[in-house]
Amino acid sequence: MNKNAKMIIDKSFRIAEIDKRIYGSFIEHLGRAVYNGIYQPGHPTADEDGFRRDVLDLVKELKVPLIRYPGGNFVSNYFWEDGVGPVEQRKKRLELAWRSLETNEVGLNEFAKWAKKVDADIMMAVNLGTRGIADACNLLEYCNHPSGTYYSDLRRSHGVEEAYGIKTWCLGNEMDGEWQIGHKTADEYGRLAAETAKAMKLIDSSIEMVSCGSSFAAMPTFPEWEAATLNHTYDFVDYISLHQYYGNTMNDTADYLALTMDMEHFIHTVVSACDYIKAKKRSKKVMNLSFDEWNVWFHSSEADDDTMKNRPWQKAPHLLEDIYTFEDALMVGLMLIMLLKHADRVKVACLAQLVNVIAPIMTEDDGGVWKQTIFYPFLHASLYGRGTALLPVLDTPKHDTIGHCDVTDIESVAVYREEKEEVTIFAVNRNIHEDITLSCDLRSFAGYDILEHIIMEEGDLKTVNAYGRERVLPKNSKESEMDEGILTAKLHKASWNVIRLGKQGR
Repeated sequence: MNKNAKMIIDKSFRIAEIDKRIYGSFIEHLGRAVYNGIYQPGHPTADEDGFRRDVLDLVKELKVPLIRYPGGNFVSNYFWEDGVGPVEQRKKRLELAWRSLETNEVGLNEFAKWAKKVDADIMMAVNLGTRGIADACNLLEYCNHPSGTYYSDLRRSHGVEEAYGIKTWCLGNEMDGEWQIGHKTADEYGRLAAETAKAMKLIDSSIEMVSCGSSFAAMPTFPEWEAATLNHTYDFVDYISLHQYYGNTMNDTADYLALTMDMEHFIHTVVSACDYIKAKKRSKKVMNLSFDEWNVWFHSSEADDDTMKNRPWQKAPHLLEDIYTFEDALMVGLMLIMLLKHADRVKVACLAQLVNVIAPIMTEDDGGVWKQTIFYPFLHASLYGRGTALLPVLDTPKHDTIGHCDVTDIESVAVYREEKEEVTIFAVNRNIHEDITLSCDLRSFAGYDILEHIIMEEGDLKTVNAYGRERVLPKNSKESEMDEGILTAKLHKASWNVIRLGKQGR
């Protein structure tokens, strides 16, 4: 029996303008993200700077506007000075976070050159684990001051005449985690972050700062960490970070696809903590969110443990190389929808990560490049999810799972791009057993018709892509139609759907 759902999308039901940085990503000095990922001199596709052109092309296809760098856990014992100046003089170091060998062949200036090639801005993280205020200020001076000081002139001596003007800065990484080098209590971190932010803004008042939130929602200190740290940093920072990874660890697909209900609760709780401190301080400032690590991550854990424990100190070992299934692509689509539904407070987000390490893009060391299943939902959102987020009024069937009640069969959000006269509906049918016919009232968009209906579906939800064998691909659906402002679309069971509409006669 076919199920039915109803939805209303109206141009007046605005959530917020979507900050393009919500489609950011992340490159950490971890595994093969940098070496044999974005950078591989001698590779057949390497350009004059040693960067792989095949990777460049796919990153540009995703139109990633912002890339967080250089970590992650890596940053908490990183000496940025090791990665500037003549490459032959750079120090090799034991990288403690991932127990690898860091050669520092790629550092700040090389990464900035790569970021420019892919048309992305840098979101720079500073080391507040083993270092502190002075080193963060020195790095900022190196990056953003034009000339006439020690560190700005040092940059110029390294061949970079113009200041980078990096605008978004992370004050450390996951400082609540006991695994973090330089782990701190909430008050220790809050005081250090506040004083670092104050000093950095004396150098460049135009920068925006991200304070560390909890490493994930299940941390025992969540959400007290948010309130305690913001009590120190609220007046000096612009965002607080959220990190969250999901995985089908119990091999229960229905419950796995319901986990974005937990993600929404996480967002709501952090917003509440921010607004509590706002009220406590009688502030008019709104603290926004930077969801600067999010993805699926669970496939590679056992192999990673073996590499780091039994075979440490390798350069660019294979670490965190999750191979994603089709159901993982559905989960990524659901997480993207959740970010867009909260575009009023989530202004920055970083899919973690971009190449080889829990990534949509994979490389072969001596061969080509290929797209994981999760590449496509992120691509569709980045291409068609720019504009104003609209909140659908949705009446959908629901189901229960082993860990969640009243799970909506359909999860959806819409994006209105007024200047192009386009509306895009993103929808996942997370009912894994039944198709659903969606009836959507779009009468506020007079004269609009269907441009295309993109769908991703697979009979076997465990299907993966591989080099030379990309089986999970989007296709066009012919099972949608528009009649007098009412869209009728068939959303197949366990499917990702992108329905694009535009005004006729544009």
